[in-house]
Amino acid sequence: MTETKEPGRRERKKAATRKALSDAALELFLERGFEKVTVAQIAERADTAVTTLFAHFPGGKEALILGDGSERAASLAAAVRERGEGESVIDALERFFAGRGIFSEDQDQTYRKQVAFVANTPKLRAYARQLWVSCEESLAQVIAEETGRAEDDLSLRVLARYVLEIPDLASLEPDPRRSLDTVFEHLRRGWPGV
Repeated sequence: MTETKEPGRRERKKAATRKALSDAALELFLERGFEKVTVAQIAERADTAVTTLFAHFPGGKEALILGDGSERAASLAAAVRERGEGESVIDALERFFAGRGIFSEDQDQTYRKQVAFVANTPKLRAYARQLWVSCEESLAQVIAEETGRAEDDLSLRVLARYVLEIPDLASLEPDPRRSLDTVFEHLRRGWPGV
C-alpha cells in the first residue's frame, strides 16, 4: 500500500499564500469589478507583496481566478483515461464537464458567484477560453491513445477543439446544462464509436 506523503511546511505555506491571494482577488473583484481592482490592492488585501503575487500567479489578475490551465489539462486526461469500462470517450468528457463550473448543480453559492462573474467579465471569459483551447493537443493525444487511432488524426484534433469550446459557447446560453447535453448529442453523431 502506498503512503500519501503529507505536504511539508513550505508547501503548506505556499498553498496558504495562493489561497489568500485568490480569495482576496475574488472578494475585491466582486466588490468593485475586475477592471477597477489592481494587483497592488489584491496583494495588500492578502497582506503580501506584489512580487509574491506574481511569483505565485505570473498570469496576473486573470490567473488569480482561473489558474494557469495545468489543472484543466490533467483533469481532462484523467477523465478520458479513467473512464468506466465500456464508457465512450465522449460520454466521459460529458460527465467531466457536467461536474464543473456553469454545468454543475452541486456547487456552493460562492463558487456560483465566481462562475457567473467569469462568464460576465469579457477579459476573464477570454482568458478561460484560452486556457481551455490550450489543452487541444494534449486532449487529442489522449483520445488517440485511448481509441487506438493515430496521433496525427485530424478528426481527433477537431473533436478536441469542439469539446474545448463548449464552456465558452454554453456560458452564453440561458440554460448551460441543457446546452451541454445538446452539444454532446451532436458530437456523438459526428464521432460515433469514440
